[in-house]
Amino acid sequence: MELREYLHLLRAHWIGIVLFTLLGLGVALGWTILQPRVYTATASGYVTASDLAAGEAGSSLVGDQLARSKVTSYLDIGSWRVVAESAIDELSLATTPEALVTKVSVANPLDTVVIHVSATASSPESARDLAEAWIRGMTAAIDEIEGDGTPGSAPVTLVPGDSARLPSSPSSPNLMLNVALGGVIGLALGVGYAVIRSVLDRRIRNADDIERETGASVVGTLPLERGLDTRREVLSFSTQQTAPQRFALTEALRELRANLQFMDVDHPPRSIVVTSPFAGDGKSTTAANLAMSLAAAGERVALVDADLRRPTMASLFRLPEGAGLTDVLTGTAAIQDVAYTIGESRNLLVLTAGRIPPNPSEVLGSQRMRDLITTLTTHGLVIIDSPPTLLVSDAAVLTAACDGALVIVSSGRTTIETLQKSLHNLEKVHGRVLGVVLNKAPRRHGRNDAYYSYSAQEPPPERDATVADVERTRAG
Repeated sequence: MELREYLHLLRAHWIGIVLFTLLGLGVALGWTILQPRVYTATASGYVTASDLAAGEAGSSLVGDQLARSKVTSYLDIGSWRVVAESAIDELSLATTPEALVTKVSVANPLDTVVIHVSATASSPESARDLAEAWIRGMTAAIDEIEGDGTPGSAPVTLVPGDSARLPSSPSSPNLMLNVALGGVIGLALGVGYAVIRSVLDRRIRNADDIERETGASVVGTLPLERGLDTRREVLSFSTQQTAPQRFALTEALRELRANLQFMDVDHPPRSIVVTSPFAGDGKSTTAANLAMSLAAAGERVALVDADLRRPTMASLFRLPEGAGLTDVLTGTAAIQDVAYTIGESRNLLVLTAGRIPPNPSEVLGSQRMRDLITTLTTHGLVIIDSPPTLLVSDAAVLTAACDGALVIVSSGRTTIETLQKSLHNLEKVHGRVLGVVLNKAPRRHGRNDAYYSYSAQEPPPERDATVADVERTRAG
């Protein structure tokens, strides 16, 4: 994956990533609050040789060397049970030496004869007292081993130094660190969720998905408009009548119209089937508005409702339901008797479905249907609304009799496998797929919306008067 694809993935699933991050922060915060508070206090001791030992050695330097040689051994004494027992007796603790040793750590800074004892406890006072008692216990153990058991009898002993300070805040749990780690873990889980969902989610999100997975060209992308995702509407392509809230959709349909007109300059398609994998993808609305757009551009168009199972053109254009395509095919009516001319330019001819027959596939695959399509192409461009490709074979039959098909898919609803199967059904009858139209694509609000709003609502700004005067002067 390229960086652009990762950025698209994060943008597509940013809500999940944010939720996982917040969940990680919340879990870390809750876990930290529930943990018991632990305080740490540190006391220091100094390893030194007695005057007698230093004198016998001949110099204080030798005494320092003696002290350094004992530091490592004294560090080990700091973990002995005898030291823990001494601290337990002194502080009257209700614990075992083994458990107490785990709460104390003994360290020696590099190249020094200083020993640091860090003790942890549930309260600041207990941590301070334990650290100081541990130093005294170590001193007693050293005197017992190195000397005769009396305090200070060892030639090299541990002298208590800096007393433990009372800790002002708990050393554990670390609220900031835990919350930060929780946020990082939540963010990682969120990114993992986005990647896994992107891999497993086969729904079409953008035009790149279609071209990369199927190889079919995308000839148009229609934005999702509020109110049109659940109902049908025929748009006006007159600049004066276009509603501002529909301006983006009308411009997208004009772009689709231009792509069709320049699709094959030498052999432009004259009969086009509009279909989709399943119902609800917006094929009928797209067919109607595409026909309106072509008619508004001066193209003579015949719109045929060939969905003989769930016809919609009559209700979409508010035309009388009754005689239509099936009556023409059976010979009971002529085209001019049942077709309707729509629009101010009178360039759009609408032929509704008529009565629904019991065998739609046979009717649409008949020679009379082929002859009707040929006849209508002499009138102008023919747009045929057909049933979904994956439900019945009507669309495949019609595509074989026409110049090609436009397949309408819904962004975030149609899957790659569904589109592939739909295209395969059309190819099996040697039908030509003119392209795929991505419908209900989410709009990205920004400069385009401002441009559409300006173009649809505001008149062009008046020229500056001074500039106008200069231009008139030059003309004179």
